[in-house]
Amino acid sequence: MENIVKNSSRRQFLQSSVALSTAAVGGLVIGVSIPAIAKTATAKDGVKTSQPNAWVKIGSDNKVTIICHRVEMGQGTYTSMPMLVAEELEVDLNAVNVEIAPANPVYINALLGGQLTGGSTSVRDAWEGLRVAGAQARMMLISAAAAEWKIPETDCRAEMGQVIAKSGKKMFYGELAEKASTLPVPKTPTLKDPKSFKIVGKPVKRLDTPAKVTGKAQFGLDVELPGMLIASLAQCPTLGGKPMSVDDVKAKAMPGVIAVVKIDDGVAVVAKTFWQAKTARDALNITWDNGVGAKLSTASISQGLKDALAKPAASVKKTGDAEKAIAGAAKKLEASYELPFLAHATMEPMNFTADVRADGCDLYGPTQFPQMAEGVAMQITGFPKEKVNVHTTFLGGGFGRRIDVDFIVQAVQISKAVGKPVKLIWTREDDMAHDFYRPVSLNTLSAGLDAAGKPVGMKFRLTSQSVTARLFPPVVKDGLDPFMTEAAVTPYNIANMTVESAIHDSGVRVGYWRSVSHALNAFANESFTDEMALAANKDPLEFRMSLLEGAEGARYRNVLKIATDKAGYKAGGKLGNGRFQGIAIMEGYGTYVAQVAEISVTNGTPKVHRMTVAVDCGMMVNPDIVKAQIESSVAYGLSAALLSKITFKDGKVEQSNFHDYPVLRMSEMPRVDVHLVASSEKPGGIGEPIVATTGPSVANAVFNATGKRIRKLPIQADDLNKA
Repeated sequence: MENIVKNSSRRQFLQSSVALSTAAVGGLVIGVSIPAIAKTATAKDGVKTSQPNAWVKIGSDNKVTIICHRVEMGQGTYTSMPMLVAEELEVDLNAVNVEIAPANPVYINALLGGQLTGGSTSVRDAWEGLRVAGAQARMMLISAAAAEWKIPETDCRAEMGQVIAKSGKKMFYGELAEKASTLPVPKTPTLKDPKSFKIVGKPVKRLDTPAKVTGKAQFGLDVELPGMLIASLAQCPTLGGKPMSVDDVKAKAMPGVIAVVKIDDGVAVVAKTFWQAKTARDALNITWDNGVGAKLSTASISQGLKDALAKPAASVKKTGDAEKAIAGAAKKLEASYELPFLAHATMEPMNFTADVRADGCDLYGPTQFPQMAEGVAMQITGFPKEKVNVHTTFLGGGFGRRIDVDFIVQAVQISKAVGKPVKLIWTREDDMAHDFYRPVSLNTLSAGLDAAGKPVGMKFRLTSQSVTARLFPPVVKDGLDPFMTEAAVTPYNIANMTVESAIHDSGVRVGYWRSVSHALNAFANESFTDEMALAANKDPLEFRMSLLEGAEGARYRNVLKIATDKAGYKAGGKLGNGRFQGIAIMEGYGTYVAQVAEISVTNGTPKVHRMTVAVDCGMMVNPDIVKAQIESSVAYGLSAALLSKITFKDGKVEQSNFHDYPVLRMSEMPRVDVHLVASSEKPGGIGEPIVATTGPSVANAVFNATGKRIRKLPIQADDLNKA
């Protein structure tokens, strides 16, 4: 019997949130089936600007602006999204302007169901929709030119921002845009054959680089408004605590202080400068209600995970009878893998600016979820949608942290209280102590091998905390959170398999962290695969290849062969000269990854020298961005594997800054060799999967170097030095 629970209709992910404002606005959208931005021409400084659809603006001065509907947090959407539109629109990418989209349901992420950047969905969601938008706008411009010249549309073509007739006549898009905007929208435009792409699939320089180099790019911390004040917020040292009373006499007497404001989860000092606000905040005498989390400790949380193993679990996958197969196996093995809480540690500290006035509310800052930002502002202020405007800036890192809107709620509450525009700025210490952390996990696996070393049965029980149960509870059904079970099902062909998931609330607030549960479950699966290979007396590469059978295993086999060939993999991961290798593979977000870590170990401390990564992510928009994403994922994954963890004592986070929550330094970054597979498959996501394979590849290499299994991260020298 087979019983498989698939990983979610992702559209359900956000549709469950009643806080979202999804009121329609007038007009007609191109490429999606919901109301869009109005497309009437507007004039400014003598230039008329027409908007034939939600993604393209064309001025009478021939300037073309492409709207980027996914936020830019370093991952390249400010370039890749416009590339898709420009390809079909037939404009020079380097000649277009790019704007970040406002909060509007027209810019919904169809894979997630809301206007959200996350889940490695940007290119996957936009691949067809944005090309359709560009093609429809191009066809409308051609129709306008053909009508002007009174010739058949088939006698016209679009090229480099112009419509050109067979006769040689030419008209710029700017001359045609207003007329084109009044024409019917083609329903089924013919898209280009990928073989004829001029932009998509080519290594294109990022469009946001010049602005970031010159300082013109606006991040949240760069926002300046007339009369703006700065706020620093004191939050309870224990998660979930609230302020009971505050003595603010000393703080109010300090220079530059305008107000002291008590909000739901803290006490804010509002002043003319950040230093004034922060210094006065430190002078507050606050009595806190520490809440139910005051007794939390890392030890109690770990014990809670172990206790949860005895509780009922939901079935993720069941084929055959794993219990029976393992019981009758010639060889049996079992192992548990425990991973810690992790902070997002975005480079730009958490911040947001709110301007709540009597006539409306404007929001400015870095958010992955403009639609939710708009929704919470509407709830707090009571304003209707049309009186709340979200101005999304560049993000100095997101990694999932800026999906949450706690810091936006705080900024709106403070601005509402003082009646002035207020920029709220957290310190690094605030961020480290009040994150929505990657959940802890405890995964237990067992397997049985036959006399020839082939796995005949396998059980995987994963225990972790559900982020989705907090943010979008209707998505969690029958005890299953689809964002908790990613990569839980091994890719290997094992006839009898049981995979179960047990949700355990640790009492800590948790959030979506880059690669979400892929990192937790792939670490367990790929580490245990090496343990099975050892029990079978087989090389880890040989063992994996023998279990990746048929058409389903083809893309896995291909990337695994490429990665190991390019890395010069040797049997047992033993290169000689003190170098050792480890392997990990995974499919995540529609992308197939194989990774080979090359390390050495000195006095119990691993040093990663080289990472070889083979990736099949389907068709690529910009290979340079794909490569950069892979390199950054290695850095992020190595921080988790070697350095970082969040621990608790008496309900408080013990880490406060990068001195005790270290992340990878430039001097620690290994060489990264990236090998991209040419493919005609639909695009997969690339921002996250390599984060998940980095940990197990390093852990497997450490075993090959030391003979000691890594079942907890980060890898500690003390553990490796134990006898």
